[in-house]
Amino acid sequence: MMEISPAVQNKLDSIPQKTGCYLMKNANGEIIYVGKAVNLRSRVRSYFHANSQKHPRTRQLVRRIADIEWIIVGSELEALILEMNLIKKHRPRYNVRLKDDKRYPYIKVHWSDPYPKVSVTRQTEKDGSRYYGPYTSVWAVNQTLDVLRRVFPYLTCNRTITGEDQRACLYYDIELCAAPCTGAISKEDYRGMIDKLGGFLNGRTEPIVNQLQEKMSQASDELRFEKAAQIRDQLQAIKQIVERQRIISPKYFDSDVIAMARSEKEACVQIFFVRGGKLTGREYFMVEGTNDMPDAKVLSEAIKQFYVQSPAVPSQILLPRQIEEARIIKQWLNSQRGGEKVEFLLPREQDQKELIEMVAENASAMLAALKTQENIEQKRKDESLNELQEYLKLSEPPQRIECYDISTMQGTAQVGSMVVFHEGMPHKNHYRRFNIRTVSGQDDFASMEEVLTRRFKRWEAAQEEQDKPGKKPDASFATLPNLLLVDGGKGQLSRAVQVLEEFNLLDTVPVAGLAKRHEEVFVPGRMRPIILPRNSQGLYLLQRVRDEAHRFAITAHRKRRSRQGLQSGLEKIPGVGPIRRRALLQRFHTIQNIRQASVEELAETPKITKTLARTIKKYLE
Repeated sequence: MMEISPAVQNKLDSIPQKTGCYLMKNANGEIIYVGKAVNLRSRVRSYFHANSQKHPRTRQLVRRIADIEWIIVGSELEALILEMNLIKKHRPRYNVRLKDDKRYPYIKVHWSDPYPKVSVTRQTEKDGSRYYGPYTSVWAVNQTLDVLRRVFPYLTCNRTITGEDQRACLYYDIELCAAPCTGAISKEDYRGMIDKLGGFLNGRTEPIVNQLQEKMSQASDELRFEKAAQIRDQLQAIKQIVERQRIISPKYFDSDVIAMARSEKEACVQIFFVRGGKLTGREYFMVEGTNDMPDAKVLSEAIKQFYVQSPAVPSQILLPRQIEEARIIKQWLNSQRGGEKVEFLLPREQDQKELIEMVAENASAMLAALKTQENIEQKRKDESLNELQEYLKLSEPPQRIECYDISTMQGTAQVGSMVVFHEGMPHKNHYRRFNIRTVSGQDDFASMEEVLTRRFKRWEAAQEEQDKPGKKPDASFATLPNLLLVDGGKGQLSRAVQVLEEFNLLDTVPVAGLAKRHEEVFVPGRMRPIILPRNSQGLYLLQRVRDEAHRFAITAHRKRRSRQGLQSGLEKIPGVGPIRRRALLQRFHTIQNIRQASVEELAETPKITKTLARTIKKYLE
């Protein structure tokens, strides 16, 4: 065994011989690795044996372990599920993990509703809805839905459907809604139509095409030429989508085909979705932390992390090779399918090998393209930071840029924004909003002064907290910027300089103002502005940072104004104080939703009685 600290040795001596998950932490208490084991004691102690130190990555991990925790569960399957959830939540440095955990858009059919709507979402939940996808972009989803709506005129409005409305909306007149609100289509027929839409999205297009062709022929025979023309247009719309779907093979009716390509530190995993024997879509994601990992391990981790957030698991998964933990992963996937069997296939037949090769080739091409793009982006970032250092006479490239902006409308709902760019890229975890407290009326200069004062007071507090045990300062305020940028000219800059002087930071924190009209950069101690070349990467970065601060401020201002408007709409109702207003808004979100809710639905809100619910209805109607 290698040399072990007394604290870690105590933990190793007390680990039980049970099934569960273990969490390894560094000296700062951060979780750096999550694993699972049938025998926790044996697995965790094995990390500290000399023969486990062959890989540099494992040696680095073990050197950083300062504490170990564990969670005991009832079975190996429970341990697998817990491990996946812990990795997703904590994203430990030494685990194989999806690089950006991006969420692709899905088409969501709200199947649990009596009259299911169709929407676009990036969040998949076990809420009784049906999900189709993923799609490469929201644009691709909307393009598909625009076509499908002409064939399956589904509901889009927020009406409560009773079937007794006197008239339908415009969408019914232009044949983009079946108008269940008026009873033009029964509940059973409407759900049947939506079910066919789902079948179509799953690649089962032939029954629908055949049915429409029969209806078109029948309408033509009956001399209903307008109806026949309408069905013809629907068939042409379907053809637009079907032509995009490459036929793979009827043998792989519902399958996912997975392959990957690797570089030194990461891997690109590509998945082709085959539904109804046709290629209906594909997705790729990058996996990091793959150094020294065998392919079988990387694939198994990627599969777990992908399917834990996927709304659908097919009956077949075609893989390029065997994966680690295949038995327990298959058991988990079976449970994801409600007990239905999932089959792992390996490429033995020629068509299987060709399919895997096609997916692997796409993964290699994507990895190469991303690497090229990454190199171009890195070169552009380095160039922009170096230009800013040169033009603004900074001591070093501004790795951390903070930008501040104020948004208001005639002095109401004033909000300040702080956005942070690290190494030329948005660092959104460090974005912060400030509701203006001390300024009455519209005074952007005073508002800027308040925001910056509060920011640097938080910095002072973070310096004091960092030496106190158990205290963890807000990282967004604990670090000083290499460049502080304000949206505005000399007036805003002078207030920023004033605040920095108050905190004795003027010689520490470089500051500049970017004026919109001519994109001039103002700095302290210089009468004339700095004019960066129009094609300068440094100017592009400043503009991007400034525009992001403006966007973030406007978004926060609109939210605050909307909240104030909602609350004022409820303030006039007797018996509805701040607590009840908050409860109503948390449940219904908008005044319109509250207005449309029934007395019974209002009364389900905490602290709202039926009598008060009737009063609310009376005031809002």
